[in-house]
Order: sequence, then structure tokens, then C-alpha cells
Amino acid sequence: MEDRICVIGAGRMGEGITLSYIHAGRDVTLIDIKPRTPAEQAEHHARVRANLRRELGTLSRLGLLDAAQADTAMQRARVCGRDDAIADLQRARVVFEAVPERLDAKRDAFAWLGQVCSANAIIASTTSTFLVTELAELVQYPERFLNAHWLNPAYLIPLVEVSRGPRTNDAALQALLDVLRQAGKVPVQCAPSAGYIVPRIQALAMNEAARMVEEGVASAEDIDTAVRLGFGLRFSVLGLLEFIDWGGGDILYYASRYLEGEIGPRFASPDVIARNMEQGRNGLRDGKGFYDYTGVDVDAYKMERLGQLCKRLEVMGLLPRAGGAR
Repeated sequence: MEDRICVIGAGRMGEGITLSYIHAGRDVTLIDIKPRTPAEQAEHHARVRANLRRELGTLSRLGLLDAAQADTAMQRARVCGRDDAIADLQRARVVFEAVPERLDAKRDAFAWLGQVCSANAIIASTTSTFLVTELAELVQYPERFLNAHWLNPAYLIPLVEVSRGPRTNDAALQALLDVLRQAGKVPVQCAPSAGYIVPRIQALAMNEAARMVEEGVASAEDIDTAVRLGFGLRFSVLGLLEFIDWGGGDILYYASRYLEGEIGPRFASPDVIARNMEQGRNGLRDGKGFYDYTGVDVDAYKMERLGQLCKRLEVMGLLPRAGGAR
């Protein structure tokens, strides 16, 4: 096997994954498996390469690479059709599947990969729709199959949510995590559950924001300003569960009871909040919550997080200044 990554599906996600790796210095074969005439294929592949070039230009304008580095990155990308990809697939260690979110398309892609890939190759779907447990039934070697859910724009957002199948072996998991980290990604592991982590949380938040517009609570502009400068800023420093520990699980419990009574049952807190209260695990002030703070220098920990918040405010031009009212 050689040090090449293959990506199946030359759509938005396939292009984003390809950009992540060619920017990081890895060779990538981006494979368009849709049947096309020679003329259609040439036109489509030219369009894909133009898209890659344009996004590398965006990275250049953002100061993330210069023109020469963009040219070098483009040389690492090979765009081809199904028939021209077999040699690369036979040598690839990791193959990302990013075909359209239709079960028939996935089934066709996995059947083909089972024929042409090495038995040791790791196959990672990037689906945001199907669960890895369902797709594993379509793969010839399920012990080397996982799901790697990237977030758009894939070449900028560091998080990738990884789910292993019922028969995925540890070696395949670790190899995929290593390959993701090579592109500067931060993988997290989650069970095969609808919505994964981020989509499940953000669906609730987005629906509630839309509902507030519908109810006339605030304008779309004011809600989005509140999210950017309040909700988003705080949760870019503290995770949601970490934030519960800072404020206290009991505070969330009573606030949730109030909202449940005033607005509806969707604001009821889960049982784990009440159990933590009963066990004296309300967060920082108890030394335990969702996290264990035994042996932690809490003052230093708080200062670190507040320092991170100040850096974000500084970038946004919103850091409070002494005498700023003048």
C-alpha cells in the first residue's frame, strides 16, 4: 500500500475532504463514479478541478497558504472516473465514501469497493443520513468499516464525528483516527445514533430560534446577534456539559422546570440532572458534576477558560477596554 487517500464521490463533501488532505500535504485521488460519456466526464472533472483551485484561492486570500503552496496542493489531487481509479484503490490505505445520500448509491459504491480495494483498506462512509450499523451490512469486510461524519466546510471545520460498526476492529478505528489527525482534524467518537452529536444539538437550537421568530419573541437579526455574541461565544470556550458544571446542575434543573411550565415539555431536563443533584454532583462547587475536578486547580482552570474567551473577543473587536466609554 502507498500513502494515498481515495475519496469516492466528487460532490461538495468529496471536494472538501480532498482539500483538507492536499492542503495538509497528502496525495488524494478523488473519484467520480457516476456513469458519464467521455465528453461529460472531461467537462465534469474540469469543473471539479476548478472548484478545488477556487477553494485553494480562498485559503490563499485567508492567509493560510501562498500561491506556490496552492499550486503544489493542486498537484497532489488526482481527479478520475471509476475505470481509471482501480490501481489507486488497490494501493490505498483509507477510502472515504462521499456519494449522494441514497441507499442505492451507497450499495453500489460499497459493492464496487469490495471488488477493487485491498482487504486491509479502511473504508469510511461520510454519511449524515444513515447509521453505520445499517451501512455495515453492505460492506464486504465490515471489520474495517466506520463512519466519519465531517462538518461543512470540511476543509476548515476541525471536528469529525466517528462511529464504529458492530464488527469494526480496534486497529481500523485507530488508523482512521490517525489519518484524520494528519489533516488537522479533531475526531470524537459517538455511538451509532440518529443525529450524531452536533446535528442533534444544532437541530434543537435552530428549531427553537425559528420558533421564536414565529412567536414574535425577537427579530431574526436580534436572535442571530444574541447567538453570535452570547450563546456561540461562550460555547466556543466551554462545552455544554462543562457549562452546566460551571453554573450548577441544580440551576439548570430549576430553570428547566420554569421553562417547561411556561413554554412546554420540550424544556424538561433529563433524569441525569436530577440524579446528579441527589448525588451532590452539581459541578465545580461540589468538585464533581459531569466532570471530576478532584485535584484540579479550579482558579487556574477558570483563568485559562476566561483567557480563551478574551482572545475571541479581541479578534472580534469586542474586548472591554478600560475607559472605553470615553
